Amino acid sequence: MTAHDHLSDAGEFRLVSADGARVLAYRAVPRRPTGAGVVVLPDVRGAHEFYRGLARRFAGQGIAALVVDHWARLAWNDDRSDDFDGLSYVSRLDWAAARDDIRAGVDLLLSGSLGPVSTVFALGFSLGGAMALGQAALEPRLRGAIGCYARPAECRELIPRMSGPLLVIGAGDDFFTTVEDNLAFDRELTLAGVEHEFHLYPDAPHSFVDGAIPEQADNAADAWQRVVAFVREHSRES
Repeated sequence: MTAHDHLSDAGEFRLVSADGARVLAYRAVPRRPTGAGVVVLPDVRGAHEFYRGLARRFAGQGIAALVVDHWARLAWNDDRSDDFDGLSYVSRLDWAAARDDIRAGVDLLLSGSLGPVSTVFALGFSLGGAMALGQAALEPRLRGAIGCYARPAECRELIPRMSGPLLVIGAGDDFFTTVEDNLAFDRELTLAGVEHEFHLYPDAPHSFVDGAIPEQADNAADAWQRVVAFVREHSRES
């Protein structure tokens, strides 16, 4: 068996958004689908190889995955290698257009184009984590949303409209978000009655899920297991 025998299809393509923009995206279609699908919303790196590999890992679990890049309207090319400077585009990000792109991703998954999908989740990291959690207030077709080291300030105002279940994964040594702000976000979700799970990894830095930091390998593996378990559990409930 080869490394990609679990894939029916995988590759880069253009996702057509509501405004006609052709957004850079990456798909991974499982050979043995479970009926679950996930829209993956990256950090500032966009459709970097880490997220493409993550999509293939989801497909290995029978979960159709679609990575949606944030920068198609801003970046002058599709290079999302380590040399890509996504931070330089953050201040110009059109959040309304990004929401349209996410909606187009949900549309595509539910259309059956990536195999049979009946339940869709949003999963995001950092900037994309806030987008994913925000979708819990904005996209009623989602079965759940997952945010990894999301910045609470970027989605906090949507808490009163959020509908769970959510999985919130925080980094305790995050240079963007303090432990206090992570804990406050957890309390605010609880007070608002939003169904959610909250897991804070005390010694983990921002982006620890990447697996690029050897001493964070156990935390990264645990977070991945929690994400897959969350998708499986709430897919069964639908």
